[in-house]
Amino acid sequence: MSEVKVNKVSPRSGTGLQLGDSGDTITIPSGATINNQGTATNFGATGAASWTTTVKTGDFTAVAGEGYFVNTTSGAINVTLPAGSAGAVVAIKDYAKTFDTNNVTLVRNGSDKIGGQAINAVLSTEGLAVTLVFVDSTQGWLVTDDGLQSEASTSYSINFLVVAGGGGGGIGQNSGSGEGGGGGAGGGYRTSTQSVEGGTVLTVTVGDGAAAVTSTATDGNSGANSSISGSGLTTITSAGGGGGGGYRLNGVAGGSGGGAGSGGNLSPNTRSGGAGDTPSTDPSQGNNGGNSNSSACGGGGGAGATGSDGSGSGGNGGNGAASSITGSSVTRAGGGGGGTYNAPAVSSGGTGGGGTGGIHTPAATGSAGTVNTGGGGGGGNGNSSSSGAGGKGVVILSVPDSRYSGTTTGSPTVATGVSGQTVMTFTGTGSYTA
Repeated sequence: MSEVKVNKVSPRSGTGLQLGDSGDTITIPSGATINNQGTATNFGATGAASWTTTVKTGDFTAVAGEGYFVNTTSGAINVTLPAGSAGAVVAIKDYAKTFDTNNVTLVRNGSDKIGGQAINAVLSTEGLAVTLVFVDSTQGWLVTDDGLQSEASTSYSINFLVVAGGGGGGIGQNSGSGEGGGGGAGGGYRTSTQSVEGGTVLTVTVGDGAAAVTSTATDGNSGANSSISGSGLTTITSAGGGGGGGYRLNGVAGGSGGGAGSGGNLSPNTRSGGAGDTPSTDPSQGNNGGNSNSSACGGGGGAGATGSDGSGSGGNGGNGAASSITGSSVTRAGGGGGGTYNAPAVSSGGTGGGGTGGIHTPAATGSAGTVNTGGGGGGGNGNSSSSGAGGKGVVILSVPDSRYSGTTTGSPTVATGVSGQTVMTFTGTGSYTA
């Protein structure tokens, strides 16, 4: 095979230059670069644009054959189309997904039409990419291709468990009979699965459990809310568990409701448990607290069951709800047991971290709900003792291993490979970037 080496090939006459003859194969070897400084024709590229990566942030005039990334974050932009010639192409892409708030207006050049109409056109769809080709004077610029960024989706599903802080037990009086306080409620308990766009920052707040009370005849404190929120996400807020009722006081409403304090010897000697699922959610985030009689208090409501009524002894706390989001079934948000004046046995907390209730005789203090389960604290007796504090809440996220970004704040516990999921357990405020 012969070889010719020159730096430049020019036509002998005129301006035309031909390589080979009809039927020949012209081979460009692997690794070679063709640098086009002119106009390419008959390469099958009519209707395709060469994209420029300098982002446009203000009004400009397009050049035939080019595509532009247009950023309208700061305001609407006018793009003047080039003078129409058959086969000319222009393409536009929404750079920051803001065309819906700040539009792009395609401005006609002279009398050229757009889609057969002698008016300007507006691009107003978020994430839009559009290619226009000039056909003739009748139709002018026609859209030959369009699409949305969402068609190359970066979104994925995340599973959430959001448990609020548990309520603290109430406390009774310190003389006479009927001295028990109601059991604190388990924190509100909510689950959700939502689609989240990649890059979204999810903010996590974990509610504290309620502090114990020591003053006689006092309602227990309610737990604090837990939540998760982010752009494009339906915010999930679980309400803190309601505090147990003090002596002759009703239980406090909350994610689950606190148990009622004992009614004593005065008529009427019964009190009502606090309402659960307050504020209301769908599905319900918790249950009501139990009612009381003259000497035995109601148990706090749990995520899975109502607190038991006091009857002879303090009512048991309602059971919590189970989730396998961490890879194994764990029950959380149990209610605290109600206190009582004199009973053969301590009232139990509900499964899922509920504390046991206190007794006046023999003296037994209400115990605290388990930390990071949202368990309610046990009700206190009035015999110079404390009620049980509520357990702190927890927020857990589960994402596909393949989509886990690794970007978190707040030092969550991270477990990978949980049936193909990465599980983040937050016990304090933090964030995850999807």
